[in-house]
Amino acid sequence: MGLRNRQKLDQNRLEMVPAACSLPLVTAQESIRTTMEVIDRFAKGIAIEVDEDGRLVATITDGDIRRAFLADFNLDHPVSRLRKPNQKPVVARIGASDGDLLALMEQHSIRHVPLVDESDRVRGLAVRHEILRQYDLPVTGVIMAGGYGRRLLPLTENVPKPMLPVNGRPLLEHTLKQLRRSGVRSVNVATYHLGESIMQHFKDGSAFGVELRYFQETEPLGTAGGLAKMVAGSDPLLVINGDVLTSVDVRAMLDFHREHQAALTVGVRQYDIEVPFGVVETSGVVVTGIEEKPVLRHFINAGIYMVDRPVCRHVPPEQRFEMTDLISAVIASRGRVISFPIREYWIDIGRIEQYQKAEQDLAAGMV
Repeated sequence: MGLRNRQKLDQNRLEMVPAACSLPLVTAQESIRTTMEVIDRFAKGIAIEVDEDGRLVATITDGDIRRAFLADFNLDHPVSRLRKPNQKPVVARIGASDGDLLALMEQHSIRHVPLVDESDRVRGLAVRHEILRQYDLPVTGVIMAGGYGRRLLPLTENVPKPMLPVNGRPLLEHTLKQLRRSGVRSVNVATYHLGESIMQHFKDGSAFGVELRYFQETEPLGTAGGLAKMVAGSDPLLVINGDVLTSVDVRAMLDFHREHQAALTVGVRQYDIEVPFGVVETSGVVVTGIEEKPVLRHFINAGIYMVDRPVCRHVPPEQRFEMTDLISAVIASRGRVISFPIREYWIDIGRIEQYQKAEQDLAAGMV
């Protein structure tokens, strides 16, 4: 973006009403990466693309950014590449009533409405949960905290893995803090190995801003076995492995889950494998090409899931059952399973070196 255009846009921002001075605005020339940073900085789940006069051009949601990840977009490309063809943004005039805004959102199944003046210059942004003051998410957390943590021996000999201190506090405490910040207030914890120490430390959860319930497994039930007890209820479940440290945006994950009408959403993480050799492509005995030290890019299971309650009926009671089994069962029943790319901080603390890295990252303020 040219300096002159940037100055003009900044001037337009200054001319806006005070409530609009902190809007997540971007222009067509700014990159997908920059737009992603704007969405994160303003924490509204959306960025608004405007022209050099501050007039609305398009909206880019957190979901649009994550779909770009899945499609392996170049994040340095202009954000204009994410525009949906022939789609006109839904807007309202500045001063519209909360009732009218909510009706508009309901009509179009959206959660954000830019507010514009008579010249279509962006003056504000209406966000559904802010209007309703619904800062608590309609989600129940489930933390699978029953594993032995054998790969972390001898650290886990007398301490369950979720209770390992990370930067002075148990790993599970960091997870509960993240859930509370995200608006999750009710959390179930599945325990097995040395589970009593978890219950003694966290008790009913009130000291940590959440309401905790426990189900103690009499034998290991795997990463999904405990969900057999979670069928009752209407709100979806946020299931997270007890050895994961992350700052994932749970509200964005719920929005993504709903937007795609999924029965089960799997959090995935991009994982690159650098092949240290030249890879030869062949057709029979004929060499058709060669690529020197290519990087293979995959998405791995991040151990974080959004699960609709009826899905739990696939889980046999009191039997070992893994999340991979559950995913396969839902797919076999023609249920909709989708992936949600986690671009925020994430680490699986399964080995000593990962545990040490998590401590360093927390100390450096990366989480």
